[in-house]
This record gives sequence, structure tokens and C-alpha cells, in this order.
Amino acid sequence: MNSFEEVFANVKKYCLENNKIPAIGVKTWIDPLTPVSFNGSDAIFSVGTDFQKNIVMTTYAGILSDAFLNVLGLNVNIIINVESDEEEAVQPPTDAELDQKNAELEQSYKFANYDYTFDTFIEGPSNSFALACSKSVAKNCGEREISGYNPLFIYGPSGMGKTHLITAIANEVRRTHPEFNIVYVTSEAFGNDLVNAIKTKLVSDFHEKYRNADVLLIDDVQFFAGKEQMQEEFFHTFYKLHQEGKQIVITSDKPPKELVTLEARLRTRFEGGLIADITAPDFETRLAIISRKSELLELKMPPEVSEFMANRLKSNIRQLEGAVIRLKALNHFAGSPITISMAQSVIRDVLTDEQPIPITVEKIISEVSTVYGVSPEDLRSNKRSQQISVARKVAIYVVREITQMPLASIGTEFGGRDHSTIVYSVNSVSEAIQKDPNLNNLVTDIIKNIRDKSKA
Repeated sequence: MNSFEEVFANVKKYCLENNKIPAIGVKTWIDPLTPVSFNGSDAIFSVGTDFQKNIVMTTYAGILSDAFLNVLGLNVNIIINVESDEEEAVQPPTDAELDQKNAELEQSYKFANYDYTFDTFIEGPSNSFALACSKSVAKNCGEREISGYNPLFIYGPSGMGKTHLITAIANEVRRTHPEFNIVYVTSEAFGNDLVNAIKTKLVSDFHEKYRNADVLLIDDVQFFAGKEQMQEEFFHTFYKLHQEGKQIVITSDKPPKELVTLEARLRTRFEGGLIADITAPDFETRLAIISRKSELLELKMPPEVSEFMANRLKSNIRQLEGAVIRLKALNHFAGSPITISMAQSVIRDVLTDEQPIPITVEKIISEVSTVYGVSPEDLRSNKRSQQISVARKVAIYVVREITQMPLASIGTEFGGRDHSTIVYSVNSVSEAIQKDPNLNNLVTDIIKNIRDKSKA
């Protein structure tokens, strides 16, 4: 191949012959690229507008890089510059045209969001039992005869529909019993309310809010793990409401028996009700979710694209819905039919967004200080009370376990402590958790809670 133009011609041929980019995609977006230079690692093109550049970089850059690798055996970066010659460049859309496009897109999104009700919940084998239990609780809420359904404990991984179900229960009870006092919060909000009540000396208002509920719904109860005062308050709230026959609904990422750092008296009460799990949706359910979201967005989704997405996004419902929304926007602005190539680009973006938020030392110190009832400043200080000393060692151990930072760097984060002190703390906790099951469970839950929060 004697020129960049010839190389690029073979790259386009490879994409077409191997169905990497459909013919319409090549004609609309790849053919307008003008080869400028190629140095063996960077392939530089020019194009008429920022709009064209954004479409190619968003949808096709990865595919073109793979094609260069297959044609030349080289890893190539795709670089696109926008032509500066206004007379030769394709004129970009006017502000009015862009405003119209945005208005059209927003209008199509208007009905895309749905209320969390039982009617909008997509049922499948992975969630049918949890759905049936939720409907039964909502229908019979307030009747003491259904004590076996109280509490209802729904568990499963993040993004499976637990929040949808618990909110659907609240919405249904609100519809059928408008006179009921319904309290729906996350465990984190419950904890924040408690902290604020203690700070402002208004604990009686806190009790008034939670202990007079007709229906109490607590989302993500696993975040109570290791927080003794929150567990204490929740236990007394739970006990009062349960004795009065008031309905309690709880969600968690794992079953009660695995919440080992919750007090046993809480776990046993959770186990005394009805337990239902939700698992990852099967292929047919994933297809139904994609279909439902596409209809709401007025998006004509080819069956082969729906199947492609359902086969690759398997971990949770949030991913599926996010992918359909991105595909709608890309399709709307590109003005071309939806293709598997578009879906490939969208899936890459969604999976990238699903990566956990980086866990910082500050987040770890904050979590450990909350669990042990000390301040972050205490953990960095030279204070040597037993509670602070133990909390500091655990925090150092968790930082090392999660971040794998060099020991010297960890020492810097903890008030400039030297290498030997950090080694001692890590080894001390490591040995202690081998001998003390309670400490092992506590540290395990701290690490899990930190990682879960980074994904939220």
C-alpha cells in the first residue's frame, strides 16, 4: 500500500465485507472523512463539521481502529480535525435547526419516564415471586391477619428492580388508602435523620416521624451494618410498628442470614416475615425491557439490535434502559437507521459509565469513622484512646486492602505516620480477623459497603 488513501480504502473495504459498519453508515459518515496523514500510530482525518466529527468519534472510532489492526497489524489512534476552510466545509446545522432537534428529542423523552407501579414492572422468572409478594402486601396492607407477610424482605443485587417494587407498594397503598401515613426512605436517609435529630436535640421529632407510620418502607438496609446506634433506633421503631400490626417492607442486597454485622435480634425479626429474592433477568425479560423502553421513546428498534443488546447487557435493568436512551439520542441526531454498529458504541459507553466511582482514602476514613463513632480527624491524629486506636488500625487495613497504595503513601494520609507503623497496623488487623469472627465480619462489611457506595 503506497498511500494513506489506499490504506483507508482497504480499511473501509474490511468494514463492509465483515459487516462491521453497514453500507449506509460508510456512505453517510466514513466516506466524508478526508485522509490527512498517517505515521504508523495516528491516523489523522479531516471532516467538515464538529457534528460529523462527534458522530464518527462516538460511533465508529473503535470500529475503525479494529479495522486498521486487522488490515495493517498496527494499533492505530483515530484523530479527526474539523476543516477550517468555511467555503469548502459542509455547513453545520444552524442554531434554529439544533434547537428544533433538541426540542424534538425532549418531546420524545417526555413520556419515557414511568412511575414505579406494578403495571410498569416487567415480570419474568427472576422476579415473579417478589412481584406477587409485593402485590399481596399492597393489597392487604393494614390487616393483622397477614402477619406472615410482615415484614416483607426483598433482596437481590443492585439494579434488579427492588426499588421499583418497594416504590410500587407505596404508590398502590397511597392510592387505596390515602389516609395512611406512609414513610419511605433509604437506610442512609434514616441514619442522616437520626444524626440530625441528635445534633439538634429533636429526637422526639425523629420518633414521631418513624414510629407513627402506618407503612414503613426502608430501602438498602444493608447500610445499617456496623452502625450500632442506627440499629438500636431501627430496632425500637421496628418493634413498635410490628406490635401494632403496621406493615414494614425492607430491601437489601443480600438475605438476612448474610447480614452478619446486624444485631441478631434484627436478623431474626427480618427472618420472621416473608423473604423474596430478585435475580438477574433472563434473555426474554431483557428483551421485554428493551421493547418497553423503546416504545416509550418512540424508537423503532430493529429486532436484531434488540437481541444484540439483550445478549450483551446482562447484569442489570439500569444498564438496559440507559443503553436504549443513549441509542435514541444517537439515532435522533445522526439521522440514520439504528444499526448494530450504533448499539456497539452505546454499549461501550454504558459499560464505561457502570464502572465504580474511584474509592478515595477520604471515603474509606469517613466510613470507618462512622462505624466506630469517631471523627475522621481523630483517625489522623495522635490520640491513643482504645476506640480511636482500633478504628485507625482498621482504616489503615481497609485502605491497603482496597487501594493497594504503597505503605509510605498510606502513612502520609494518616498524619505522616512512618512505614513501620503502617506495617504494624496492617499485620495487627490481619492477624486479629483470623482469630475474631466478629471483627472479620465487621471489616468485611465495611469493605463491601464502601465498594457498594462507589457503584451507586
